[in-house]
Amino acid sequence: MSEGRILVVEDDPDISNMLQLYFRSLEYEVHVAPRGQDALEATRQLLPNVIVLDIMLPDIDGYEVCRQLRTNLRTSHIPILFLTQKDERSDKIHGLELGADDYITKPFDVEELRLRVRNTIKRAEIESLTSPTTGLPSGRLIEQQLRQLLRLADWGILYIGIPGLDAFNEVYGFVAGEEVLRFTALVLNEAVERLGYPEDFIGHIGGDNFIVITRKAIMAQLKEDLERRFEENVGTHYDFMTRMQGYLVVHDSSGEEKHVPLMHLQIGMLSADEGPFTDIREVTEAAAEARRRVRKS
Repeated sequence: MSEGRILVVEDDPDISNMLQLYFRSLEYEVHVAPRGQDALEATRQLLPNVIVLDIMLPDIDGYEVCRQLRTNLRTSHIPILFLTQKDERSDKIHGLELGADDYITKPFDVEELRLRVRNTIKRAEIESLTSPTTGLPSGRLIEQQLRQLLRLADWGILYIGIPGLDAFNEVYGFVAGEEVLRFTALVLNEAVERLGYPEDFIGHIGGDNFIVITRKAIMAQLKEDLERRFEENVGTHYDFMTRMQGYLVVHDSSGEEKHVPLMHLQIGMLSADEGPFTDIREVTEAAAEARRRVRKS
């Protein structure tokens, strides 16, 4: 199982290749972006657990990359470690003021970098800021967003589950199941990036439960797009025979064969119009009930 996803933003191929080989040998999933704009795009697509970011890049500099990531609600939670030749005290203070979690200067000790990367990822998990599986905000960050929406008038929520995931885990194992969760996170991110607003929020509540906070006006369109994207691509997680027959064969405790439909998204929709809501408990209960109604229909 991967120790986490690292995005290395570095235009020096010697350094980026060395870091890629080193961290992959430690069971990390490593991606490289040589330019600032590449880093912004890769972050939106990959949702890394941590970004190792150089400052002196060929297009926009690392400071601007950090600023844009911190001001985007869907990437603001991702830890950033600057790794740079800029070693003046003012450079370090500027980077930390922009919201970087750490600042390391070149030349650097790769073992020190390893420990800082590991500790940064663990700290985010312990503080319930991100899901270690999907890289999406979780725990307290979701609660924070739900409290903020109570002050708005036009919000909409999609409360999302994945029926069939338990049976999938039973047949293919939990590692394959985690790949499905990561795939789901990417589907949500791509759809919201294309149809949503910059301030829209995506969170991983836990297990197969996800939440999208958006505006009421686009809820139905976003729901339809998510369902379509998931259905079109989820088959790649199954073997050929299962895809062809359209269901998964499992056995219950008595040994009886059961046919479980392929995984799909089950999405409940809730908007501010269905209130008034006075606290986040009422919102979450109403969202869960909206999804139960979908299940029964």
